[in-house]
Amino acid sequence: MSFEVNGATDALHAHTARIVHAKPATTRSTTSVVTRMLFAAPPERVWSNLLFFEHIRRRPPLHLRLLLPIPIGTEGAKSQVGDEVRCLYERGHLIKRITHIEAPRRYEFEVIEQQLRVCGGLALVGGCYSLRSLEGGGTEVSVTTQYMSGMRFGRLWRPIEAMACHMFHRHLLSAMKQEIESAAGLP
Repeated sequence: MSFEVNGATDALHAHTARIVHAKPATTRSTTSVVTRMLFAAPPERVWSNLLFFEHIRRRPPLHLRLLLPIPIGTEGAKSQVGDEVRCLYERGHLIKRITHIEAPRRYEFEVIEQQLRVCGGLALVGGCYSLRSLEGGGTEVSVTTQYMSGMRFGRLWRPIEAMACHMFHRHLLSAMKQEIESAAGLP
């Protein structure tokens, strides 16, 4: 397993991340960061936990608290296309609208409101969760976040923004993985 940013690989990381540059949504380009993690649970169990995962119970590490807002919970339905969920953070919120559901494989959303300062002014656009069944009953979970950089000379900041996003994905996925695998009695 490795960590990849624009083709450069670091074999010390136990998770895979990928940055993809999409066509501009406005005058600024949209960046997508993808992080993958393996779960020792079948896709159906991961899927049901994903839909009802309300917030991360453990406090983020210091480096994440310095870079990103701290999530504290969610409000609203999020199980059908068109549902809107308010994600609450210590200093603001954002609202996500569910745009596509293909149970138990894909869950997509767009950010329709952001009252939240993220990593120097990122404008969150949307994202998705993708689940892929693995031999032996496990699941590969991919989390994608799409954003537009708020920084002047964004190309210079892109690696830092992507790293912060990847660190948050790993924190989120690790919390989900721990909850799912401990509920199933796995180490």
